[in-house]
Amino acid sequence: MDLIETLGFGSEGWGGALLLAALMTVVLTLAALAIGAVFGAFVAAAKLSRYRTARVVGDLYTTVFRGVPELLVIYLFYFGGSTLVTTIGQWFGADGFIGVPPFAIGAFAVGMISGAYQAEVYRAAVLAVSRGELEAARAMGMPTFTMARRILIPQVLRFALPGIGNVWQLSLKDSALISVTGLAELLRTSQVAAGSTHNYFLFFVVGGALYLLMTSVSNRIFNRAEAHVGRSFRRNFARN
Repeated sequence: MDLIETLGFGSEGWGGALLLAALMTVVLTLAALAIGAVFGAFVAAAKLSRYRTARVVGDLYTTVFRGVPELLVIYLFYFGGSTLVTTIGQWFGADGFIGVPPFAIGAFAVGMISGAYQAEVYRAAVLAVSRGELEAARAMGMPTFTMARRILIPQVLRFALPGIGNVWQLSLKDSALISVTGLAELLRTSQVAAGSTHNYFLFFVVGGALYLLMTSVSNRIFNRAEAHVGRSFRRNFARN
């Protein structure tokens, strides 16, 4: 089987499977980033809270999920989740082992890891906002919601966007670890194709090239988003 046929889209080619796997990787990373954004926002609020208990909980979350290896977190969520679901199923009369959906548990595990890093990004972005602007808004009697919408959120977005781009790249690479659950993402599909054809070098190089392509495209998207937010902020500042 020649190179074109091996990587083609015919009945014996792996081109279509690799592209679908790359799409699965992007969708998984998007889901993880969204889950991480929710957890990250709450954890950042906890770490900025005036209550010591909330700060301790936030610090504990970021310490655990940034300190424990990502693969171990995925194993704990996947096998621990399956064990929990199996136990609950047995309470209701189910027999045998019940596995959890690899996509859902993978997105949740990577999202929890992502949330630990996003929390630090949001916390730093909030601290970077000028205190003088917020105090001036309060002195003018501006409602809290209006102050958040017009002053706090736009500046937090501007300061946080570069860090979120880095977290995206981290989550994109972490998604490869979900292959241990059997989900047909890019790394898993590259492994299956390599084992089926014995062209290990070829398919791992192609898989790496697709990861680099996704990284390059996402870098360009985030760079444009940063430029757009920066221009919008400067226009609003000049208008005010």
